[in-house]
Amino acid sequence: MEAVAKLRNVPTSPRKMRLVAGLVRGKSVTRALSLLKFEANSGAERVEKLLLSALANWQQKNEDERIEDANLYIKEIFVDEGRQLKRLRPAPQGRGHRIRKRSNHVTLIIDSKVEAIGSRQGLKDAAAKQETAPAAAAAPAAEAAPKKTTRRSTKKADTQTAADATE
Repeated sequence: MEAVAKLRNVPTSPRKMRLVAGLVRGKSVTRALSLLKFEANSGAERVEKLLLSALANWQQKNEDERIEDANLYIKEIFVDEGRQLKRLRPAPQGRGHRIRKRSNHVTLIIDSKVEAIGSRQGLKDAAAKQETAPAAAAAPAAEAAPKKTTRRSTKKADTQTAADATE
């Protein structure tokens, strides 16, 4: 089950915040938290706090489940443009330069990842189950595997046989 957290009117430009969002998109929650903790970008602190809020929201929805067992990941994170404050800075010869103070809105969605049967994690789980099975049961399966055959180029052999046939 997914959980959503939103952060609105963050006083940084959307472009700077999208760099941080791209850093954690699709990652597991624990990996994303460790990445954000040591990221130098100022937006990382805000995204880290937002991620913790999304985790709390998920915990509230799923009181019977543990966070460690849920295999949570960042399903979706996007940054939208917020409101712009327009200011004027005095410039030489009586002119004024426009300053745009940008803001943004961040939306973060986390979800628990369910491993498919054919996925890598599913294959690892199946391999772990086979290791616990007796070794004698695994031996016949290894013998039944077909042998690989190599292909050789027969161009030279074909030309020699054609020459022999003409003589």
